[in-house]
Amino acid sequence: MTDFKTSPVRRSGLHAPVLLTALVAAALLSACGGGGGNPGAVGPTASSGTGSTGSTGSTGSTGTTTPAPATPTVAVAFASAGGSATNTLTSVAPLTVSATVLDQDKKPVPNAIVTFATDPTLAAFSPSAGTALTNANGVASVTMHAVSLAGGAGTVTATSSVAGTAITGVSNYALGATTLTLGSLSASPASLQAYGSSTLSVDLMNGASKYIDQSVNVSFTSACVAAGKATLTAMTSTVSGTAQATYRDNGCGQADTITASANGVSKSASTTLQIAPPSTASVQFTSAAPVGQSIVIKGQGGNGRTETATLTFKVVDINGQGLANKTVNFSASTSAVTVNIPTSVTQADGTVFTTVNSGTTPTSFRVQASLPGTSISTLSDQILVSNGLPVQAAVSVSSASFDVEGWTVDNATATTIKVMLADANGNRVPDGTPVLFQTNMGSVGSSSQGGCSTVNGQCSVDFGTQNPRYPSPNSPATPCNGNGTGTGTGVTNDSTRPGLATICASTTDGTTTLFGKTTIFFSGSQAKNVTMNGNPVSYDALSPNDLGTIKSSDTKVFQLQLNDVNNNPLPQGTTVAITSPLNVNAAAPQPSAVPNVAPHTTAADDASGNSISTTAAQGSIHTFSIASTQPTSCTAPSQGSFNVTLTTPNGTVTNIPFKLSFSCP
Repeated sequence: MTDFKTSPVRRSGLHAPVLLTALVAAALLSACGGGGGNPGAVGPTASSGTGSTGSTGSTGSTGTTTPAPATPTVAVAFASAGGSATNTLTSVAPLTVSATVLDQDKKPVPNAIVTFATDPTLAAFSPSAGTALTNANGVASVTMHAVSLAGGAGTVTATSSVAGTAITGVSNYALGATTLTLGSLSASPASLQAYGSSTLSVDLMNGASKYIDQSVNVSFTSACVAAGKATLTAMTSTVSGTAQATYRDNGCGQADTITASANGVSKSASTTLQIAPPSTASVQFTSAAPVGQSIVIKGQGGNGRTETATLTFKVVDINGQGLANKTVNFSASTSAVTVNIPTSVTQADGTVFTTVNSGTTPTSFRVQASLPGTSISTLSDQILVSNGLPVQAAVSVSSASFDVEGWTVDNATATTIKVMLADANGNRVPDGTPVLFQTNMGSVGSSSQGGCSTVNGQCSVDFGTQNPRYPSPNSPATPCNGNGTGTGTGVTNDSTRPGLATICASTTDGTTTLFGKTTIFFSGSQAKNVTMNGNPVSYDALSPNDLGTIKSSDTKVFQLQLNDVNNNPLPQGTTVAITSPLNVNAAAPQPSAVPNVAPHTTAADDASGNSISTTAAQGSIHTFSIASTQPTSCTAPSQGSFNVTLTTPNGTVTNIPFKLSFSCP
């Protein structure tokens, strides 16, 4: 029997008469089949399910809707700090966000975790985790503060879980714009000595009150900071509604206006600092151009050289900072040069410059910079005035090797030719001075150019051995051989010695061609004209060169001059060794390799080849020392033998056989 006092209907507020009426109506509805049952089934027959008529009554349910199963829910609501329902959020009026969690029976769910989320650029929650537990009434609450000052609208999403079922609720809110202003910008102190500092302070206001709900970035700028003459905290965040920055003078020397501003704040704030100018401490020499601190005498510019020197100075204060608008006077230490700018005024960074032109004589000079009315001055570094252009007397041409293996061997990089140039004072010529090379045998230079350009007064090119290998008289025509005439100061005919190449290097001083030459032997790979004490040697192993007879206690010393087919030296680096010794002890030959042999006379080397004949032997001389293997225990005469073996860098071998007899004392 239904208890009307405790039934759900009673709890829902229905009165007993109403309840009785409802029960009667329900009974009548059931009897008519309106309840969706089977009216044809009466008593046991109905429960057996055999009454077909009762099944027809099921059509009475057509047109009714079965309710969906009940599920848990979470509902989001907003309220002001005073508890009034509102969904408007401002920077001065945070909202309480509540989420009510109910189960499928619409009963409150206590101790459920609710997670709140919204656009972080619009608002933030307290606690910052955005989570809270429901109370006994199924309600969880957090406080929401405005983050954006610009206004807008957003959505709060609350999520939770009931009996393993995830539930979500949403609700929208409006974000009202916050109008902020900056208060007065103060500076302490407001007047500074040079290189002093001051603390700047400004309040962020919301109406008549400080805005302290959140930090706002405040920027500070000034003209002296932009010019690098002061330092200032560029940006700082408000703390309890106040932003502070530190200003430090760095040579501003004048009144400087500082401006504070912030994004979203319509009006900036400014104040002016009075800053005393720094005192002048010194004038400094900073640089000279050209960098080498050398210019040429008047009328000899070119090839990267100039007749004008530019000197830069700087006027600084006690902290080394440049001072603007300072007058500086300039004077040279000699009248041989001309100071073009005797007086000038410093630029914003304290720099000032003058220029000096050379005269007609080589010299050296310094420039003095002084501040009028003071004892402050300084001198520049020493500047040289030199000729700069190359002169004939200072043209020097040389080869890395004078005897290369080239009579029958082609080698594109057999050696290198170097030229050095200097001016009349012995100073190296400017970088980039061009030099042309020509040769009557082989090849010189590169595929891109037949010469080179100087660096630090010198440059080099490759020399290759190839055809032609026979020099023609003064061909090609070069400045060195006077275009074939063989006349003029310093001009000489090229050598026509077989196997001797002449290389000519030439340049110009702008009006005159300057030149120098060197020669290189195209040395043969075989020893053909070897002599011993001026006499030809035998290369036949069956007819060895006889060194005669010596006592077994003595040492035979002899010399060989090593020449190739043209009586020129063998290639530099050709090794000289004693091989196949029999009954002899041999010391290492001296020297044990063919040295770098330049064309020469009996008196001196002549790299130009002008003083040597076309036939005289030019080969290197080597000394050999041979002794018996029994210098102290000789019991009977003996005979020894050995070879002098010559091996060129290219691997060609020449053997010269020798024999020597030993007698007992």
